[in-house]
Order: sequence, then C-alpha cells, then structure tokens
Amino acid sequence: QVQLVESGGGLVQPGGSLRLSCAASGSIFNIYAMAWYRQAPGNQRELVADITNSGSTNYADFVKGRFTISRDNAKKTVYLQMNSLKPEDTAVYYCKVFAPGDHYWGQGTQVTVSS
Repeated sequence: QVQLVESGGGLVQPGGSLRLSCAASGSIFNIYAMAWYRQAPGNQRELVADITNSGSTNYADFVKGRFTISRDNAKKTVYLQMNSLKPEDTAVYYCKVFAPGDHYWGQGTQVTVSS
C-alpha cells in the first residue's frame, strides 16, 4: 500500500508565500515523475508543475516565475515553493507520484489566498 501525505497548506495574504510538501511511503520503491495539481471550486483539476527523477521541471504558464518544484529522492518527497501568491491561486493542491505501471494521488491540501 502506498500513502502520499501532504502538508503546508493554509491561509495566506496576497503576495505571501507557502511551501507544500508531499511525502510518499509504503510499497513504492521506484518513483519516476512527481507533480503538483490544483483544483478550484467549479474547475477541473489542472497541472501546476512536475519534475522528473533526473530533476527536469515543467511549469504551467500561470505559475512560471512564482512557484518552484523540487524533490528529495532519498526522502521520496516533492515540494512546491509558492511565492507572490494571488487570490486566483486559491485551490486544493494535490500531489501525484508516478511509479512503474501505476500512479498515486495525495489527499489534497487547501491553499487559500485572501486578505
């Protein structure tokens, strides 16, 4: 069984920062790409950023220059540093981990950007 535990969400003012973490545990031994998605009320889930096991990154246009994805392979953890947050970044953020022949989702963490 594989578990993804997310943390770091919360309420922040516009212009503020948050750092999300997602740690994988259980029967997962090889991790390929890791990614962050988000879903706002009434919207479809959308890709925010992803990172390969070699460290190559990809960002959605709406977060380029503000968010940074990184990973610690030894800890099986992916991070999302979010700076210059905007109200439109408000959403539930989900991590996704790709393993051989399968993928796994985290439970989601709420990020609210409001004054």
